[in-house]
Amino acid sequence: MKKVGLIINPIAGMGGRVGLKGTDGQTILTEAKRLGAKQVSPQRTIKALERLIPLKNSIELVTYPREMGEQVAKQCGFNSRIIGSITKGKTTSDDTKQACKNFLDLNIDILLFAGGDGTARDIYNSIGNQIVTLGIPTGVKIHSAVYAQNPVRAGDLALLYLQEQVKEIREAEVMDVDEEAFRDGLVSARLYGYLKVPFGKKYSQGLKTGSPPTEKYSQEAIAQKIIDEMEEDCFYIIGPGTTTRTIMEKLKLDFTLLGVDLLYGKKLIERDLNEKKLLENIKDKKTKIIITPIGGQGFLFGRGNQQLSPEVINEVGKENIIVIATSHKINSLNGYPFLVDSGDSQLDQHLSGYIIVITGYHERVVYRVIS
Repeated sequence: MKKVGLIINPIAGMGGRVGLKGTDGQTILTEAKRLGAKQVSPQRTIKALERLIPLKNSIELVTYPREMGEQVAKQCGFNSRIIGSITKGKTTSDDTKQACKNFLDLNIDILLFAGGDGTARDIYNSIGNQIVTLGIPTGVKIHSAVYAQNPVRAGDLALLYLQEQVKEIREAEVMDVDEEAFRDGLVSARLYGYLKVPFGKKYSQGLKTGSPPTEKYSQEAIAQKIIDEMEEDCFYIIGPGTTTRTIMEKLKLDFTLLGVDLLYGKKLIERDLNEKKLLENIKDKKTKIIITPIGGQGFLFGRGNQQLSPEVINEVGKENIIVIATSHKINSLNGYPFLVDSGDSQLDQHLSGYIIVITGYHERVVYRVIS
């Protein structure tokens, strides 16, 4: 009987919709809760674990108490083995590290963990490459390549690995950024090491890559195209990224590189909005969203822009989503489709298909989107 370890970081992703770009540190977690943040890790982990239900009588699921795994495992019908101890409602990175050490002693076959880059970093620091691992993406900023594309694909990939239908194991990058610098609009990413992960092209997430300085001309051409076609009686939600930033620079407006800003009549209404403030401003008003995919990964929604929640996207409408990207960014995907992981599977299906992408002033391509 194969052993599957499960670790859930219950606070991962809580800062997304409220615009805090992460939940590292007690101060930020307290602020997230004050703003009404809700846990997302449990429900996203359930989506992954449900894919393993066909194996529940032929594997041993080992996890930590309460919100670190026990509750989700029970909800999915697993008779799991509970080890370790935690303080209810007050889990920390130390709990994750201790769980990893316990799993090392148990010789588990694969460790599933739900979180973001900080969680991956804690796991790497605890076990190195001694255990095959796989991340269930539940965090805000996910630069690391140790995660599956979404929770369902994480479950599917784990299932195939346990059934020995996926045998390729790769060393995938563990990346993390300085969250305080991140909130100030600076991306200071660092490679911490590599975790061993099962690999499947249809399932695995790529490593986030940035835009090179040589892309500036293309970004400016795209920005001018957007500005020239802006409607006076329409709100524009400007998503994060260097490509979208160029629009704000050309309009000589203040902006947040890693947040979400709101324009009307080519003027700044408010910068760095969270989900609640976006909905308050755009409710029943004509609005468009301008976003750019994440380089090397292709995500349109669900990575670093959780303020653009399913509720915001549905309020705006699929037909009012404008995607911009340089040719270099599209080429970095090597033909692989754009991805959506909004947290709402029905919406993700609705967003799937083909979209027009603006790649220059007189240039555009049609590109595929999958969930």
